[in-house]
Amino acid sequence: MRFAARYSSCRRTSRRRTLLAALAAACFAFSAQAQEQEFTGTLKKIQDDGVVVLGVRAASTPFSYFDGQGTVGYSQAIALAIVEQIKKTLARPELKVREVTITSSNRILMLQNNQIDLECSSTAHTHERESEAAFSDSFFQYSVRMIVRRGSGIADFPDLAGKTVVTTAGTTDERLLRQMNSEKHLNMRIVSVRDHPDAFSALKDGRAAAFVMDEPIMYGLKAADPHPDDFVVTGTPLAYEVYACMFRKGDPQLVELANGVIERMQTSGEAERLYNVWFTQPIPPHGINLNFPLSAAMRALFAHPNDHMLD
Repeated sequence: MRFAARYSSCRRTSRRRTLLAALAAACFAFSAQAQEQEFTGTLKKIQDDGVVVLGVRAASTPFSYFDGQGTVGYSQAIALAIVEQIKKTLARPELKVREVTITSSNRILMLQNNQIDLECSSTAHTHERESEAAFSDSFFQYSVRMIVRRGSGIADFPDLAGKTVVTTAGTTDERLLRQMNSEKHLNMRIVSVRDHPDAFSALKDGRAAAFVMDEPIMYGLKAADPHPDDFVVTGTPLAYEVYACMFRKGDPQLVELANGVIERMQTSGEAERLYNVWFTQPIPPHGINLNFPLSAAMRALFAHPNDHMLD
């Protein structure tokens, strides 16, 4: 009788455990389903559409540019790492990626109009832009300077008084240049063009005495030119700024996801390795080398990821 009672008790215990396990599994499945339904903003849009729409640049070497076969670059690699994390978070490894080419002038409008989901290229995170978009942690720090022809006699911004100066439309550089022109009464003729290569062409063709832009962009254009020694990057920095990935406002889930990716890359050493690939080694398609070593400020950023603005 005692054996039978114990056997019966064990069976009841076993059934109870089986029932609890089944309930736990059901709760887990329900929780997972609930979590899947809780995605909001861009992640929900991507989940529903089955595609990530990535804004890319055609000629922001070495950040985001077309090399003849596809979009490549330092920023593009970060963007694709974020895309991979989106796939994992949504449990959708089959998600497609569609690239849409943007410019400095239209990137914010295309983001706001849902024509792109995010962009990581060469967009400065500024106080003014925070009213229009959301930004990730910074992935690059740089100064705003100018590039001129060697032997032009131009060494700093006061030397541009009365001269024609070119910059790229829709950039913070354009705003800084116009502000300086007004405050210093330099009487410069400022020409704003569609994209960076157009601005550099104006300098090369003699239509402008200087091209004002982000320092690494100018180094990329200079290095790609058949006669790079004909040009020199110069001038006391107008400002120090940071690049970050850009998203629609009110999208905390995507910002948090992207920040997690950027922080992991920066603190693990992956970001520094990526930097060396694109700034200190030959890059496609012509094997140019920017020879732009990692700065102390960038090392500090990698050690302590943040979204601080410098302007």
